[in-house]
Amino acid sequence: MPHYHTLGQIPHKRHTQFRKPDGKLYSEQLFSTEGFSSHYSLLYHCHPPTGIIKVDEPYSAAPSIAEEKMLKHRSFQGFSIQPETDFLKSRKPVLVNNDCHISLAAPQHSTKDYFYKNADADELLFIHEGSGILRTQYGQLPFGYGDYIVIPRGTIYQVEFSNAGNRLFIVESFSPLRFPKRYLSPYGQLLENSPFCERDIRQPQNLETIDQAGDFVILVKKKGVMYPIHYGHHPFDVIGWDGCEYPFALSVHDFEPITGRVHQPPPVHQTFEGHNFVVCSFCPRLFDYHPLAVPAPYNHSNIDSDEVLYYVDGDFMSRKHVTRGMITLHPAGIPHGPHPGAVEKSLGAKETKELAVMVDTFHPLQITNNALGIEDKQYVMSWAE
Repeated sequence: MPHYHTLGQIPHKRHTQFRKPDGKLYSEQLFSTEGFSSHYSLLYHCHPPTGIIKVDEPYSAAPSIAEEKMLKHRSFQGFSIQPETDFLKSRKPVLVNNDCHISLAAPQHSTKDYFYKNADADELLFIHEGSGILRTQYGQLPFGYGDYIVIPRGTIYQVEFSNAGNRLFIVESFSPLRFPKRYLSPYGQLLENSPFCERDIRQPQNLETIDQAGDFVILVKKKGVMYPIHYGHHPFDVIGWDGCEYPFALSVHDFEPITGRVHQPPPVHQTFEGHNFVVCSFCPRLFDYHPLAVPAPYNHSNIDSDEVLYYVDGDFMSRKHVTRGMITLHPAGIPHGPHPGAVEKSLGAKETKELAVMVDTFHPLQITNNALGIEDKQYVMSWAE
């Protein structure tokens, strides 16, 4: 999805001899999430990336489903998710289906004792609070408030947080996570009508080559099970790499909203897409400028998708009692729209400062026990006059 990038030392030709100063060969690795028929990168390791020295007992990392079927507007207080010291333990799945998992996390400490690899899903980390550095085989990605971090499946990484106060909204995609096709040229360049461009994409920097022997555990998640696998050399022993498959960051603050004379439909806010779901960014923007425009969103029949909205910051004229980190779920099958009084209140407004992330899924979402623990059970009646 991102364009070609390279860091460190690489040979002139791929799949040719590339030797260390002592005459030994570097170990080439092709990294791709779709076999040999899509984007890929070539990494050059000081040691083969296959050197397993021990395997511990696997354990379950599957979400605990509370409700498989439901038809009711729901709301969850995301900041009620309690902080955890460990990054992986802090990740609490709240809404899931076979296409994606949506989680909340409030990690307090950096990952230092292990490395993590999601072998099932591309990961989208939205940074609501906190800052730090994502460390990978490809180099470092500094991050902060409002950043989307896209991590291709199979990427080995650690997260270094600057402090203990962190809040993350996480989407795991079981298909490749991409920019919307309508934003791309036939050759993959972001078009002029796209709300962001290649200049907004932040690529890895400061490649670390750690040539170190020892016992390095990588926690690998596969099919809802976590496998602790020990390797004999540090996984960040890459001397150089090049290609088009790597983690990157995109700030929601660099998203340029598309506006019009009348209210624009949600697809104009789309930022990413996976199989059977999309991710949208609702950013501060001018309201519609037709003299009779109604800035508040119109009622929507919501027949074909579950709509999840994660409230980040700002004022939301279509909803009452919105709090930071709040999640609303409007399931397919029943209409939803502005709360009573919101339409009249919006008339004449010139702009909105709202900031939110939306996930629309085209298959129903299941609710986890984590979600039930933070639910606002009165939300379904909030449309009552």
